[in-house]
Amino acid sequence: MSYMLLIVEPIGQRAQRTPEAGQAAYDSMLQYAADLKSRGLLQDAQSLKSETDGVKLQVRDGRQRLLDGPYAEAKEMIGGFFLLNCETREQAVAIAAECPAAQWCTVEIRELGPCFA
Repeated sequence: MSYMLLIVEPIGQRAQRTPEAGQAAYDSMLQYAADLKSRGLLQDAQSLKSETDGVKLQVRDGRQRLLDGPYAEAKEMIGGFFLLNCETREQAVAIAAECPAAQWCTVEIRELGPCFA
């Protein structure tokens, strides 16, 4: 089964780190990904840039609306993801508990599947 670990960060958290602390956090996540890959569990992983570099799109009644970041209503942002191949939900939770980001963020665990179920 495929599970996605979403790294949910508080807005502005990255800006509070020194460049050295940011690099150390990023390096710990790269090492985590390398370990998952060596264990045959990692399908993909990516870090996402800050919400200030993003744009939101809505289409209502055939009309597009774009909203550039930052987003005043947002308290959190998705900072990245890990796509895993796990046997069970419990295994996915255990793997998420190993994630370094769980110390400074929330790791949301979601099974992939149809959006209507």
